[in-house]
Amino acid sequence: MIRLVYPAPEYGAQIMTYKEAFLAAGDSMDGTGGLDSAESFEVWFADWNKKLCEETVPAGLVPATTYLAVDECDTLVGMIDIRHRLNDWLLQFGGHIGYSVAPAHRRKGYAKEMLRLALDQCRELGIEQALVTCYDDHIASAKTIEHNGGILENKVLEGEKVIRRYWITL
Repeated sequence: MIRLVYPAPEYGAQIMTYKEAFLAAGDSMDGTGGLDSAESFEVWFADWNKKLCEETVPAGLVPATTYLAVDECDTLVGMIDIRHRLNDWLLQFGGHIGYSVAPAHRRKGYAKEMLRLALDQCRELGIEQALVTCYDDHIASAKTIEHNGGILENKVLEGEKVIRRYWITL
């Protein structure tokens, strides 16, 4: 069982360990609100706060809330980012929701539950249809989206990569 929580200083060390695990594995940190480029938890957390509302979100971005997915022992197992609205790029490629599960916690059903919980948050934001995307060759992510009601609209090319675009009616 997992729950979504807001980032807080008490999770700082776990968040930075999460980042290091992804760097070591050579994986992309989807749904982490820019953690891959943050030099410290404090810098990332300050940016997280700025992204929460329209008045403070950095230029070129949309308001978004990044949640931590923690298990019953309060261990960080994943991160998920909900974009409150879509800009042109998100509408084409990125979607309303991005997520990742720590390499050590994969294949345990966490992604399915994280997405389910995030869709509840989307409803609270007034989003009636959520766009969720994944790379065409990321079968686990496609199954996660389909499990949560995702209907494939189409596939689009982003550079050399094929992106699957799914809509979930809320």
